[in-house]
Amino acid sequence: MTFLRGERALWALVLAFTVTMIGTTMPTPLYTHYQAELGFSLSTSTVIFAVYAMGVLAALLVTGRWSDAVGRRPLLLGGLAFALASDLVFLVADATWILLLGRVLSGISAGVFVGTATAAVVEAAPERRRAWAPVAATAANIGGLGLGPLLAGLLVDLGPWTLHLTFVVHAVLTLVAVVLVCGVPETVERVPGARLSLQKPEVPASIRQAFVAAGIAGFAGFAVTGLLTAVSPRLVAEVLDDPSALVQDSVIVLALLVSVVAQVVLRGVSTTTGVTLGCALLALGSLVLVAGLWTESYAVLLASALFIGPGQGLSFGKGLASLLERVQPHQRAGVSSAFFIVGYVAISLPVIGAGVAAQEWGLEAAAESFGLGVAALSLLALVALVVEQRRTRETATA
Repeated sequence: MTFLRGERALWALVLAFTVTMIGTTMPTPLYTHYQAELGFSLSTSTVIFAVYAMGVLAALLVTGRWSDAVGRRPLLLGGLAFALASDLVFLVADATWILLLGRVLSGISAGVFVGTATAAVVEAAPERRRAWAPVAATAANIGGLGLGPLLAGLLVDLGPWTLHLTFVVHAVLTLVAVVLVCGVPETVERVPGARLSLQKPEVPASIRQAFVAAGIAGFAGFAVTGLLTAVSPRLVAEVLDDPSALVQDSVIVLALLVSVVAQVVLRGVSTTTGVTLGCALLALGSLVLVAGLWTESYAVLLASALFIGPGQGLSFGKGLASLLERVQPHQRAGVSSAFFIVGYVAISLPVIGAGVAAQEWGLEAAAESFGLGVAALSLLALVALVVEQRRTRETATA
């Protein structure tokens, strides 16, 4: 029975979206505690983070179009069920393989939720809120990712049960989100007899060159964000003397929250300007990150987040928008899927590589090399974007 309509339904969906994404990054402050208790290596901790991205990819490929056929609410409730299952697994985790399982379940919850919830938020918005609905969906998505380590860091610093309280709190929030989703009306009509199928990535020939340019930028942004999420607490711990859990997470939290602010403030900027600015900020932020590691300055590390966050948000968000505006409506789901695949591959594989490199060279040296690589990728994306923009202008005037 639905009991939430209009703006209440909209904000209920935004809250459920935020809660789900909070759960995907809440384990970040706990990795060092798990490592001390279970005795796994730094490279293993990056693998634990990266399997989350694999869960997201699997869910995107399998369930990407299901909500069009069976409705938004069943998929949203399914995503919340996976989020709750992840919390329960973490509550009993006493071995590395159990942590891996918890992260996979968390990734599946995000993969099921992210596309469906974005569509549901836009569809549920009353007419007077329609222009703000995509912004609200973005804020729930990226903002939730940033709030996860922030909330977990506070609970670790101030509460009991270091390895358990975080997941108890999130399980309660998830149950509240289940009630809210049950209370909102369905936003699409179910298709009788529709067959569930895989979400096939699709890049039309007409945009392949543009896709490469935008994909390089998106890859760089997700790669550096993934690295910060996986290892920035350790980087801060090596720069400062015995920092709190909240301080250890401060770099990635700041990067993600500033990413949301930048996307809201610059929502009216054109896609061309936005993605170009995003690449420039990514390159600059990556170099500032390297400088912070060289100088062992916490202030400089924080400053890098002020560039990396907006760089990631603009390069990915505006990059995807620039592709979707060039294709037909029936091609958008496939193009979006392909672009998200690039992003989540960027989260997983480079982060694993950085973890392996850290075993050989040390964490700071590996992070410095990674930062320089992201800066180079961002500059390569800038060149590719300039070439593509010139080609587009020449085609238009021919």
